[in-house]
Amino acid sequence: MELIFQNAWLVPLFPFLASILLGLGLFFFPNSIKKFRRICSFISILFLSLAMLLSFQLCWQQITGSSIHRYLWSWVLYKNLVLEIGYLLDPLTSIMLVLVTTVAVMVMIYSDSYMFYDEGYIKFFCYLSLFTASMLGLVLSPNLIQVYIFWELVGMCSYLLIGFWFTRPSAANACQKAFVTNRIGDFGLLLGILGFYWITGSFDFQQLSKRFFELLSYNQINLVFATFCALFLFLGPVAKSAQFPLHIWLPDAMEGPTPISALIHAATMVAAGIFLIARMFPLFQMLPFVMSIISWTGAITALLGATIALAQKDLKKGLAYSTMSQLGYMMLALGIGSYKAGLFHLITHAYSKALLFLGSGSVIHSMEPIVGYHPNKSQNMIFMGGLRQYMPITAITFLFGTLSLCGIPPFACFWSKDEILVNSWLHFPILGSIAFLQLV
Repeated sequence: MELIFQNAWLVPLFPFLASILLGLGLFFFPNSIKKFRRICSFISILFLSLAMLLSFQLCWQQITGSSIHRYLWSWVLYKNLVLEIGYLLDPLTSIMLVLVTTVAVMVMIYSDSYMFYDEGYIKFFCYLSLFTASMLGLVLSPNLIQVYIFWELVGMCSYLLIGFWFTRPSAANACQKAFVTNRIGDFGLLLGILGFYWITGSFDFQQLSKRFFELLSYNQINLVFATFCALFLFLGPVAKSAQFPLHIWLPDAMEGPTPISALIHAATMVAAGIFLIARMFPLFQMLPFVMSIISWTGAITALLGATIALAQKDLKKGLAYSTMSQLGYMMLALGIGSYKAGLFHLITHAYSKALLFLGSGSVIHSMEPIVGYHPNKSQNMIFMGGLRQYMPITAITFLFGTLSLCGIPPFACFWSKDEILVNSWLHFPILGSIAFLQLV
């Protein structure tokens, strides 16, 4: 079994190799490769499926009680500065690997038909593979420097995919809006990383929390400075996970192809912020004021997202604001110390929301020949009455996804939402009331 853990680096490498192969093919053989479109998609799906199988194996080892594994290699050695690269395998990593790979494989299979007649079909799969590889690299990162590198790669890929149809002015504006908004968060994240390195002398997650606790125990930390560093670091997840007030980019991100909307909203970009808070959870727990800020940010975002979603006519934007609201739930759970409930909801929401977005893509595809190809028509819910008799399978799957997201038992999101509501009410009744109000 040790061999499996030593080769965990293959999980992000497989989709990265697929992206490289497709990119090189497009660069050197731009005309002839278009004749092998299906082969290109098959390569992407095959490589990611291999990563998924390896992720399942790693997750199973963690379930059966395997210890935490960490592999590091020296990258930069200069006087007292030591930067390392490697990967960390623990329960959080293993479940995130399964989540990202399973959703991404389903999205790729769906995209094979959805994007088949698009001129950028091969380029789309190239970007999609790179996007998935970046998120997998982020999940495996054992330190903040490596997280920041992959964090920026995820942002770059989202820019490319949101603006995939860049000839459309709305898509070009949307990708720029997402990029600039996330730069604000990323600058705060960088300041937070450097601040904690200044305090603890380490970028490593395990060492960071351990040294911070030791310094805090001996009263050798300026709490005001540490709090500011934590708030700056929190700014990164606020932007990436579309929390108030840096949520403005998420609805416009719907300008990208629908499979990308499914991937961004379920398992990659918006999940990255929640993952980072979960990874830094032991450190944040030592700063009660920061935990309060996290919980109140999540509560406000949950209520705001749900309220704005009620006024939407655009199908995908309605789902986007729903995502914003659910991410607020996750952030609220982490802020009140309900670590397991927050991650549980991250997983249940990911599959439910991916189902809804892929279902919306099916509806939009069917509407386009009838009402027109402009998003203002094909995504307008006013024109979508009575579709169940023409699309019975899509109607059933969409209903299941909706019931789950609404928290109706026995569907998945009921169990995670219920736990968050109970824990938030016990922690602070006002927070519990806001969380419950979002359900109403």
